[in-house]
Amino acid sequence: MNKVFITGVNGFIGSHLAEKFINAGHEVFGLVRKTSDLKFIKDFNIKLFYGDITDRNSLRESLQGIDVVVHNAAFASDWGSFDEFYKINVTGTQNVAEIASENNVKRFVHISTVAIHGFKNPNKMDESAPAVKSIFPYCETKRIADEWLFEFAKTKKIEITSIKPGNVFGTRDHTFIEKYLDALEKGKGGFVDGGRHVTCPTYVENLADAVVLATFHPAAVGQAFNITDAVDINWRDFTNMFADELGVKRPKMSIPFPIGYTIAFLMEMFYILFRIKNAPLLTRYRISNGGSDYHFSIEKAIKLLGFEPKIKLEEAVRRSVEWYKRR
Repeated sequence: MNKVFITGVNGFIGSHLAEKFINAGHEVFGLVRKTSDLKFIKDFNIKLFYGDITDRNSLRESLQGIDVVVHNAAFASDWGSFDEFYKINVTGTQNVAEIASENNVKRFVHISTVAIHGFKNPNKMDESAPAVKSIFPYCETKRIADEWLFEFAKTKKIEITSIKPGNVFGTRDHTFIEKYLDALEKGKGGFVDGGRHVTCPTYVENLADAVVLATFHPAAVGQAFNITDAVDINWRDFTNMFADELGVKRPKMSIPFPIGYTIAFLMEMFYILFRIKNAPLLTRYRISNGGSDYHFSIEKAIKLLGFEPKIKLEEAVRRSVEWYKRR
């Protein structure tokens, strides 16, 4: 049994990670803020510490005696200031990694994103593809954090592994699926370029399986892994699966990428000009995600980790809709 510490343990992905590690027989510890909603983990046996990844001093006690850190906490959004993203995704990651190293934590698993490679992928990219500088703060700060971690490990004893999921969805998902299905129920769903672009769905329980494998596998040291459900599916078919499971009409509305991107840019400038904090209806991130072939190879995870997405897309959609209806 290992002592596994998870940042952001109370959230969508974090709670699924905790559940997987507990079921695998490990002792789970977690970092939450005093204002955190704990409803997803209220029935789990987790030793909680209160703190913030941007506050180094709040991390010192919580990381003592820990074997593995799974760093899941992040500012994951398509809207916000670069400074805010940097403070959480870069400085926060550095704080956790440095304190973990000081406490002789053996391995540090970073939950990153395939978005560090950009949205225009005509072929299935593997991990050898370069990370690219991005205009999107989320992508850029995740890229910086990943690169910093692997450099940091060169002078420390701590082992670094990066997990890069695709578009994560599933039960307990208030960020994407809940809002997406809300729109479908209200008849407000739509596509970029008719939904023809390939996407990279990643069911959250499949992601959690991959993280557990990578946390202990010796071949994962110093490696990064793309993790998706390994399906070739475009946004139209993906969305129609949810519409059919919900029992609502399939969306028909579509906007060409150049027009959608231009409208999103103008909306963003308006919101910035008038200092509106909420995200606009359209952002360039959303248009780029839906308007590009955005899919990745997971052959490396299959070969090195023995990873397999056990829950197939049809079942993942069914479970997600079931959760949505009774949430």
